[in-house]
Amino acid sequence: MKSLIRWGTTIGLLGTVLTAGLGEFKAWALPTEQIIQKLNPVPVFTITDEQGTPLVASRNEDDNNKFTGIFISQEDATRFVARLQSQNPDIASKVKVVPVPLGRVYELDQKNQDQGTNLNFTYVPDQDAVNSAKEILDQNGQQYQGGVPLFVAKGGAEQGYLTIEKNSQQVIPFFFDKKQLDNMVTKFKQQQPDSANTINIEVVLLEVVIDTLQNSQDEALNKIVLVPSSESIQFLQQNAQNAPKR
Repeated sequence: MKSLIRWGTTIGLLGTVLTAGLGEFKAWALPTEQIIQKLNPVPVFTITDEQGTPLVASRNEDDNNKFTGIFISQEDATRFVARLQSQNPDIASKVKVVPVPLGRVYELDQKNQDQGTNLNFTYVPDQDAVNSAKEILDQNGQQYQGGVPLFVAKGGAEQGYLTIEKNSQQVIPFFFDKKQLDNMVTKFKQQQPDSANTINIEVVLLEVVIDTLQNSQDEALNKIVLVPSSESIQFLQQNAQNAPKR
């Protein structure tokens, strides 16, 4: 049986950009439409009022820079509303958790920047993912300094990225949920036990990946696929089941 999991060749620029930022690379961006399509399969969650307007806050009373929270986890968004109910029940009674494609958030963020709007989107990472990221970074002598962690595997003699076959093409999966990557690595070890000891899991940030897609000149970044967490996949499946049939 043909293996659907293998190691791809090492993408030097990809490794450099995702771990060290954009550096001095010449600007070359994926079209906005392609970035939106790449991000759209990932559902995120925000808090809106009855009219669907996102809940907006400022860090200081005199701060003109407003922000709205974008939760990676639906449970975290729901817990936020529960805390709001105890702290400010008048507001909490008028808000709800609303799912939105990550690509839509990116699109709105770009429009805000183009129009000079002082509204920013702040991503709120899943705490379990943060804890997993801290553990990996600690082992490498690094520190977690904020952001939404993504997990990717490398291995083999050339430390290539773990790729999977999707629609007859090899793609590089970046996971929001480390447990999903662990399951994939386990399958790979069973298929290629001689390479088991070469496997390494790295942490990259969603924010850096998005910046890289906007600015990198490496077309190999088209191979990146964002894999929603198990919680988000379950949400998508339930949403599809509950959707009205045409």
